Amino acid sequence: MPDALAAPERPRRMRSRRVALALAGATILTLAACEDKKVDAEAFPDLESCLAAAKKDSLFFTADDCNKAFADAKKNWEETAPRYDSKAVCEEQHGVGNCGGDPVAQPGGGFSFMPLFMGYMLGSMLGRGGGVFSQPMIRNSANGYTTPNGDQSFASNRGTGKVAPSTFNRAPATIGKAPMSAAQVRQRGGFGSSATRGTGVTRSTGGARSYGG
Repeated sequence: MPDALAAPERPRRMRSRRVALALAGATILTLAACEDKKVDAEAFPDLESCLAAAKKDSLFFTADDCNKAFADAKKNWEETAPRYDSKAVCEEQHGVGNCGGDPVAQPGGGFSFMPLFMGYMLGSMLGRGGGVFSQPMIRNSANGYTTPNGDQSFASNRGTGKVAPSTFNRAPATIGKAPMSAAQVRQRGGFGSSATRGTGVTRSTGGARSYGG
């Protein structure tokens, strides 16, 4: 029911100085009974911010984790971020100034436009055998930030909090597939929460997917 993820308690190594990682909308928040299933997460707009945090007072990641997670998130973005056949269609879904050309050459000489890489999130995935997982962040049309398949939306790309482990699930690949036209985007309800198979575009379901216990 709250609009933001609670920050860790103040006595824990100055973590209280950082802003909470706010979720955009209550529909994404887990039920109270599932609170113990959440994992620690921290988002950064760039690699430098992560390295500075790791050096100062990180709780679950190191500078090496920052570097590896950044590379993994950038590759993930290149392979799974939604692709559109025009910049106008992309900006309609992700905001003006938030789209650019596809950095990966498409088979057959086609060209597409993608939402820009706007940072990444790290998660402490002890429940998945340990280690630090990552997820790229892009902008949405509501001036917030989201994961590539749009099923988790956040108010900022900087902060700490707890999220469902499924936040770090990989989105369906869009690389090598035909970019979406305006008609296809409208047909599928726009960029949103429940990914349509093989497209990365979603059918409207009245908000982002919620997670229960």
